[in-house]
Amino acid sequence: MKVARLTLSDRASAGVYEDRSGPEIERVFGEAGISEIDWVRVIMPDDRLAIESLLRNLCDLEKCDLVLTTGGTGPSHRDVTPEATKAVLERELPGFGEVMRMQSFAKVPTAILSRSTAGTRGKSLIVNLPGNPKAIGECLPLVIPAIREALKHLNE
Repeated sequence: MKVARLTLSDRASAGVYEDRSGPEIERVFGEAGISEIDWVRVIMPDDRLAIESLLRNLCDLEKCDLVLTTGGTGPSHRDVTPEATKAVLERELPGFGEVMRMQSFAKVPTAILSRSTAGTRGKSLIVNLPGNPKAIGECLPLVIPAIREALKHLNE
């Protein structure tokens, strides 16, 4: 399976701090027993047009089965991940974001500020994950069963 993980952060892409979210995604997949993955790893700034272009490329040309983004889902003017994602989706799957917000809200009341979404483009599934590594560790395991099921349907 070919999986892209995109860390979308002005500061991480500039080297201000180390990307811990991308490696956390890989850790969670490993713990779920999903090990045969060809990872595409990208760290880039919060630039909507660049994100849209990369998402199209990963789905249409690179033929990634799954594209996981982390970061850029909050209310800040630089948080453009959901807008970039929705611009390239053919079908939105809002349940992913809903489940992650509900899980996080139980622990952090400000989790309702997350605008994470998900959907499909061709045979690719795109899922916006939280930017916080701890939140990834709490939310990603919850949606892995749905990711597996969606990928089965996309490859029928």
